[in-house]
Amino acid sequence: MTKHRLFWPVAALLALLLADLIARPSFFAVELRDGHLYGNVIDILKNGAPLILIAIGMTLVVATRGIDLSVGAVVAISGALACLHISGLGDPGGVGGVLAAVGLALGLSLALGAWNGWLVAVLGIQPIIATLILMVAGRGIAQLITGGQIITINSGPYEWIGSGFVLTLPSAILIALAVFAIASVLVRRSALGLLLESVGGNPEASRLAGLRSARLIWLTYVFCGLCAGIAGLMISANVHSADGNNAGQFIELDAILAVVIGGTQLTGGRFSLGGSVIGAVLIQTLTTTVYALGIAPQAIMLVKAVVVLAVCLLQSPRFRRKPGRRVVRPIAPAETPEKVEAAV
Repeated sequence: MTKHRLFWPVAALLALLLADLIARPSFFAVELRDGHLYGNVIDILKNGAPLILIAIGMTLVVATRGIDLSVGAVVAISGALACLHISGLGDPGGVGGVLAAVGLALGLSLALGAWNGWLVAVLGIQPIIATLILMVAGRGIAQLITGGQIITINSGPYEWIGSGFVLTLPSAILIALAVFAIASVLVRRSALGLLLESVGGNPEASRLAGLRSARLIWLTYVFCGLCAGIAGLMISANVHSADGNNAGQFIELDAILAVVIGGTQLTGGRFSLGGSVIGAVLIQTLTTTVYALGIAPQAIMLVKAVVVLAVCLLQSPRFRRKPGRRVVRPIAPAETPEKVEAAV
């Protein structure tokens, strides 16, 4: 059981929740107010929805031996463009205007993802360099969109994306679950997932086998850009404003950590969308725990690093090996006694 890729992430999440229960018995209290569910558990899922979305997109990129450092910038750009469009509407509460703003934001997010994919898949630029370009320039683009100011809006239909409810549950949770379900069906109920693993596992063999590796890699970056765009809408809608400088800051690092915690290797190949979701929930649970227990917010990064390091070490077979236990290396055929005698 301990060899399963999801065992240690799930065990770490359960251990963290158990510690919350011991330290604060009311941590799991959930109440129904005005037909809506509230509580720490609901907050974890609601506030973790943007990270879950980005982790899903990042998982497919990592499966192809890539990385996307620009998702935080895309989050800022998406929220900034949507809020700018809504702030200029005569009727910010109009559904048509909000849908147009969402369409513009997601369209630009797709274009940014396509740009990253073109640099990586067509021009052959290393993913970390290609996406670092947009990571740096994207913040500037978001600042240009907002004019260096925080754009505040008051639009009920738009705010529903981040802080609305459907059947007592926050809409952000349902949107994240919908994207996860669609992605899971596409990669596990078709040959797409196997093709992505083939491209990430051995790009040269995949090319020789006739796979269009460049197209598959390009599509993963486009999808990752779309996920980041939706996350940007959620974040800006939740706080009713757009901040081109701080929105989505460091979320790319949390997404990469979530993917690694979920069992997907950065070297490409086999991946786990479910594991990435568990990793994202673990990171958000850790953040919520720090606030709920009254720990200084300045310590969040340090606590997060310690927990992530512990989970990664537990996932390592070499680390879990008993201290002092020697690894017996099998004798190669050329080193057998018969071969040695014959050589002598």
